[in-house]
Amino acid sequence: MTDHLPIADEFVAANRAFAVDFADADLQVEPTRHVTVVACMDSRMDMFQLLGLGHGEAHVIRNAGGVITDDVIRSLCLSQRFLKTREVVLVHHTDCGLEKVVEEEFRAQLVDEVGVAPSWALEAFVDPHDSVRQSMQRLHLSPFLLYKDHIRGFVYCVSTGLLDEVVLAG
Repeated sequence: MTDHLPIADEFVAANRAFAVDFADADLQVEPTRHVTVVACMDSRMDMFQLLGLGHGEAHVIRNAGGVITDDVIRSLCLSQRFLKTREVVLVHHTDCGLEKVVEEEFRAQLVDEVGVAPSWALEAFVDPHDSVRQSMQRLHLSPFLLYKDHIRGFVYCVSTGLLDEVVLAG
């Protein structure tokens, strides 16, 4: 038996303190900078802080690796068509957990454990720069996105805090 509160209870207590001086009630649903950031879910990256964003300025979509999946396309499609975003910024990072996973081994472990292969790809990769390029290419190829003129990709270095821009060849 532990003597501490479950994490969710800590979150509720922190939320109560946050709400005392809540200043964001007047924010609009559309991001004021008209940008969507797609990033890895890594807890070392505070996307608002590292990009200098304030509340209400951007949509932020996060998943393992920050890769472009069908669900990310779904969210981007809604963001562009209903909430007036016009730019997409990808942020992957160094020392990503997906760099340490062999996809075929992971899938085999899941099949052994649960008896069925997942319907989704893990999207493991070796080089985060290559992963950004692939994700940028997926965005450019998607028929569901209206705005593709302003897609940029970066790799965030977890040891320096700096962004390194990735450019698509050709």
